[in-house]
Amino acid sequence: MLPARIALAAATALLLAAAPATGRTLRIASGFDPQTMDPHALALLYHSRVITQVYESLVHRGRDFALEPSLAVSWSNVDATTWRFRLRPDVRFHDGSAFTADDAVFSIERALAKNSQRAFQLRGVTGARKVDALTIDVLLAAPDAVLPEKMWLVAMMSRAWAHRHGVTAPQDYNGKQETHAVRNANGTGPYALRSYEPDNRLVLVGNPQWWGRRGDVTEAVYTVIQSDATRLAALASGQVDFVIDPPFQDVARLKSEGRHTIVETQDIGTQYLGFDQRRDELESSDVKGRNPFKDLRVRRAVAHAIDVDTIVAKVLRGQAAPTGSPLSRRVDGYRPDLEQRLPHDPAAARRLLAEAGYPQGFGVTLDCVNATFRAAVCQAIAGMLAQVGIRVTFQPWPTPQFFPKLTQATSSFFEFGWSPATDAWPALNAIVRSHGEGGLGAFNGGRYSNPKLDALVDGIRVEPDLARRRQMVGEALGIVHADLALLPLYRRTLAWAMRKGVEVAMWPNDMLELRFVTIR
Repeated sequence: MLPARIALAAATALLLAAAPATGRTLRIASGFDPQTMDPHALALLYHSRVITQVYESLVHRGRDFALEPSLAVSWSNVDATTWRFRLRPDVRFHDGSAFTADDAVFSIERALAKNSQRAFQLRGVTGARKVDALTIDVLLAAPDAVLPEKMWLVAMMSRAWAHRHGVTAPQDYNGKQETHAVRNANGTGPYALRSYEPDNRLVLVGNPQWWGRRGDVTEAVYTVIQSDATRLAALASGQVDFVIDPPFQDVARLKSEGRHTIVETQDIGTQYLGFDQRRDELESSDVKGRNPFKDLRVRRAVAHAIDVDTIVAKVLRGQAAPTGSPLSRRVDGYRPDLEQRLPHDPAAARRLLAEAGYPQGFGVTLDCVNATFRAAVCQAIAGMLAQVGIRVTFQPWPTPQFFPKLTQATSSFFEFGWSPATDAWPALNAIVRSHGEGGLGAFNGGRYSNPKLDALVDGIRVEPDLARRRQMVGEALGIVHADLALLPLYRRTLAWAMRKGVEVAMWPNDMLELRFVTIR
């Protein structure tokens, strides 16, 4: 009998060898790297795009983005605080071991752990317990009518593999921890990890043991190409087949040329400006002893100063839609009346600044991810704010430096985006609920706090009446809108560019699912 470690390596090698490396290869270029293969360490779009190919959750989404069974085939309420999930039989991890209730219980508990960035969406889950080999109960502190929605993106891991490699706890991403799970993976998904070179190249191969049906792709090669021009040149020359983030300024040209397939949809997510609303003195500012952003008049002045219509038309070349609503129409509880933004009115902005005690304005640093379109928008915002006296120092950051600033709330003024699911609670809990233990306000980078809003967000989580719940979501969104907890800017028109013959299902959260890709 082979020792356990050698047997594991042999099983993985057989799996990788079983999937052809040529023929149905899809070569994908992106400006961003997933950062880690630990499925619970991050909750970023760039991370989820890859992780969902390798690791599966109890529930997933279909071609139409609707919730569907995945590693759970069914679920039901056993009682007010217990949801029972019946697991899919005959599922195996990429190393050949069977997926069982022990793995599901372990994975949920891991996702609830201290360093997990997925803990925010599991608020109210107290744990999980095994009922039998293919059944688990998810235990709640209070009733939760939409608990299955919250299990999406909560990856299932092999308990034995995690123990064997010392990764029973999620990677401390903010602390730059290196673990075996950062560059290695063992999921049940339609694709297995062959290799990962951070900030360079990642290769996935088809899993012949997968329980489901997938499209034509037998190998996917993800290449990080940060330069917009170089990404497009790679597509034009045939070096890559698919660009998931084509430069916004080139989309119209690509469509008119007709050499490539362009697919588009409106983003379910929103781009925002966030403000430090916790500190008594704004750190990256020339104002001493005060924090201007704690004053609603200053936040309103910022809103009046920014001409989002011009940003969309000139900077984003029409590849977005201005918005004043905290969440999009695709999210349950959306209120169309909140789309109305404060009008662009520099005079009103200057008047509000003077009323708040800043007649000469003030200086502040604006932190932004160094993605081209986001950096361009931030630069335009800086220029508009300068016209009303707010002197902005624009600071672009690479992704690994920016997102810890967001989660640790070390920025005074920042631009960020959030892509929710169709249920509003996880987004509200993540970005505007007061920060606290157990995932509360995990991405509330300004540490905004409003007890009335907190009570609504917490109530939404446990409200069993869906009509009443929808009404509560509307009330919460109204508070966010009126108080400018965040300043919504726009929703992108998502665009993907690919060579002719590649067909995809486009989700509104900018995630490409390889299982839906066909190649002619």
